[in-house]
Amino acid sequence: MNASELREKTPDQLRDELANLKKESFNLRFQQATGALENTARMRVVKRDTARVLTILNEKAAAAATTEAED
Repeated sequence: MNASELREKTPDQLRDELANLKKESFNLRFQQATGALENTARMRVVKRDTARVLTILNEKAAAAATTEAED
C-alpha cells in the first residue's frame, strides 16, 4: 500500500486500516514468539504501513485544524 492510495481514504477508513494493521502486527509477534512465523519480512512491511497510516492521519488532522483556524 502506498501513500497516494491512503490519502484518498477518509479518516474513518484510515482508522479501520490502522486497527487491522495492529491486529496483524500482534498476530505476527505472537507467531514469532511461538516459532511459527514463516515470512519475517512481513513484520517490517506491517510496521511501515502502520507508520504510513499514522502519518497520513496526522496530516489530515493538521489540515483540518488549519482550515478550521482560518474560518
